[in-house]
Amino acid sequence: MKIAVISDIHGNLEALKKAVQDIEKRKVNTIVCAGDLVGYGPYQNEVIEYINSKNILLIYGNYDAAVANNDVNFIKDTPFNKNFALPWSVNTVSEENKNWLKKLPESITLAINGKVIKVVHGSPLKVNQYLFEDAEDTKEIMEKFQGDVLVCAHTHLPFVKYFGDKMMINDGSVGKPKNATHNITYALINIDYEISAEIIELKHDNSALIEELKRLDVHKEVIDSFVEGK
Repeated sequence: MKIAVISDIHGNLEALKKAVQDIEKRKVNTIVCAGDLVGYGPYQNEVIEYINSKNILLIYGNYDAAVANNDVNFIKDTPFNKNFALPWSVNTVSEENKNWLKKLPESITLAINGKVIKVVHGSPLKVNQYLFEDAEDTKEIMEKFQGDVLVCAHTHLPFVKYFGDKMMINDGSVGKPKNATHNITYALINIDYEISAEIIELKHDNSALIEELKRLDVHKEVIDSFVEGK
């Protein structure tokens, strides 16, 4: 069985379409989205509509929660987020879509061929906790984790790592990478008697998205983050 995990789309519709088209070519059984459909990008409602048109399992991310509830505590409480980034997204996303985001689950647990895969956005403890590959709190989380595979997102930095006989996967980001590129990443998990996983990276050009942000007169810090991949 093949499972693809996407996340951190952040209003980047073209990147999302490109990722899903590539996934569909690989004949996966299930697509799971680990949250953060909205925030930053210009096509936040369109991303939700596209996700709804596909058979995708879905949880909410911290930015989804921040926008749906107009609550900066789910994201970094900085002047930029509080005074611009969050208000702009709150005003951009429709009330219908905010209510839809509020109904999404916080996590998904899949039991396949005797293996347990848990999908969260930040960590099993908090939706906005960053679990970096070599951090001490990541190791502590994995020591306590009861399943076989923990899939997370949020950092926008992809990796696959073993902690003893347990695997941790971060699928990276479809729409807003933080590895100094514009490239799309997602995770592809193969589950048979054993589990294997790989990070798929697709070349992408965000020029059209950046021009749309400029046309909308979005804050320069948002534009720069897409330009620089940070």
